[in-house]
Amino acid sequence: MKYHQIDSELFIKNRKNFMAKMKPQSLAVFNSNDVYPIGADSTIPFEQNRDLFYLSGVDQEESILVLFPDAPKKEHREILFLTETNEHIAVWEGEKLTKDRALEVSGVKTVYWMKDFEKIFFEVMTQCETVYFNTNEHYRSSHKTETRDMRFIKWCKEKYPAHQVAKSNPILQRLRSVKDPIELALMQNACDITEKAFRRTLAFVKPGVWEYEIEAEYYHEMIRNRSRGFAYTPIIASGNNANVLHYIENNQQCQAGDLILLDTGAEYANYASDLTRTIPVSGKYSERQKQVYNAVNRVKKEATKMLVPGTMWAEYHKEVGKLMTSELLGLGLLDKADVQKENPDWPAYKKYFMHGTSHNIGLDTHDYGILTEPMEANQVYTVEPGIYLPDEGFGIRLEDDVVIQEKGEPYNLMRNIPIEPDEIEEIMNT
Repeated sequence: MKYHQIDSELFIKNRKNFMAKMKPQSLAVFNSNDVYPIGADSTIPFEQNRDLFYLSGVDQEESILVLFPDAPKKEHREILFLTETNEHIAVWEGEKLTKDRALEVSGVKTVYWMKDFEKIFFEVMTQCETVYFNTNEHYRSSHKTETRDMRFIKWCKEKYPAHQVAKSNPILQRLRSVKDPIELALMQNACDITEKAFRRTLAFVKPGVWEYEIEAEYYHEMIRNRSRGFAYTPIIASGNNANVLHYIENNQQCQAGDLILLDTGAEYANYASDLTRTIPVSGKYSERQKQVYNAVNRVKKEATKMLVPGTMWAEYHKEVGKLMTSELLGLGLLDKADVQKENPDWPAYKKYFMHGTSHNIGLDTHDYGILTEPMEANQVYTVEPGIYLPDEGFGIRLEDDVVIQEKGEPYNLMRNIPIEPDEIEEIMNT
């Protein structure tokens, strides 16, 4: 891995917190992700199952973590199963975790090779009553691919039909949403890499460059700072492309006078950052562009202040809608009649700002978090209002990642990334 080794204390604490919420006489199983084929002998670059990584720090394929806090044998309370490595594998694929190295990375003392899984698993299943299965219950999940966890659940139910079953996900939703100081430091690193890439881009952009060239500038700076690259598919949207919310083609030439919406966050050690800035191709905003930009920025600043312990996600978005309505009235995009006759299920402001303002971020760009419960300190949220004007040929979105504090306003992990239009213009024209 490109990133520096993470202190295993993080994973030790994460497992301890998870096991404290398990039922008596139960065990939990977490599988790595698959290596997915493309065709012939090609595969998609491997990315670890975030839950397994959160609990172990293991960042390689064909791995299983079993947690059994009430195991009669002390050495079976935490078990890692890994594919046995050898000199041949090291030559052809690179070094894999040895048992000693796995202990160093994860803090798990008991490590078996995968060939012994069924034998050891049979032993611990005869000693437990309940098995926790790991399923993806994120509110945005819509995947059709059968995962390694899903195949394991089918196999386990057939092999051990008399056991009770439980879900790991409700526990992980709560635990993963509140970040440990070690996690916050990793996320700060991801944001700092994003800052370097954005500043590089400000120096590069000029009329005539192509969106994919800008993407390459970002990628260069991310890789050279130990990131794997983008935390999500980047959006480099010039001109009217910015009004396509998930524009990812990045294949158009940037024209003088246009704006470019850049939704481009780096990952670091599997942790995501999520930045959006909107910059002028020619290095200077028009008066109208700056007018709309400042309106979005004001909404962002006021919305950020609302992210405090106790805030409810749904109510927060209603309040942000009121802020945006006021700004759109000021810009002449709405009038009072539009607001008076609006549909409560789709308020008038949604014509120009149709997406949500904030989501949890962490190991996933859209991270785990139970949105029906009050916000807590050390949760990390994005703040990303926007105004989209296809009739005027541009759209503006601004986004930072912020940490909720025990008291006061959130701490902005992207506080050093230029956002004020005058500062962006100055950097682009230096």
